[in-house]
Amino acid sequence: MSNKTIMIADDSATMRAMLVAIVESLGDYQTVEVSSGFEALRLLPRGHVDLIFTDVNMPDINGLELISYLRNNPNYKNIPVFIISTEGSAKDIEKGKQLGADEYVVKPFSPAALQKLINLYLNKIS
Repeated sequence: MSNKTIMIADDSATMRAMLVAIVESLGDYQTVEVSSGFEALRLLPRGHVDLIFTDVNMPDINGLELISYLRNNPNYKNIPVFIISTEGSAKDIEKGKQLGADEYVVKPFSPAALQKLINLYLNKIS
């Protein structure tokens, strides 16, 4: 497995730390942590990202706005995006998927289930 980079966009430092631990336990993945959608957009041009996790509720640019931007930008439209959120109603999930989220993971979630999704998406990318 080559080094792949996962961007974690969540305004909760605790959630970011938990997601980093889940990702790092898989082995050969790097993480980039950001606390807002704005920060994600600021860092994206600075390096390659293979997968993005985003929360919905963040200051300035929220996760749904971030996905909308990514899907409308030719440089980022093919990066898989997982929403990881406490907002788990059918309506929320449908809206996230309509905007272009590849997966919608509702908190709390199983670390093993998230690891399976990471491997599924990142092992498709070569």
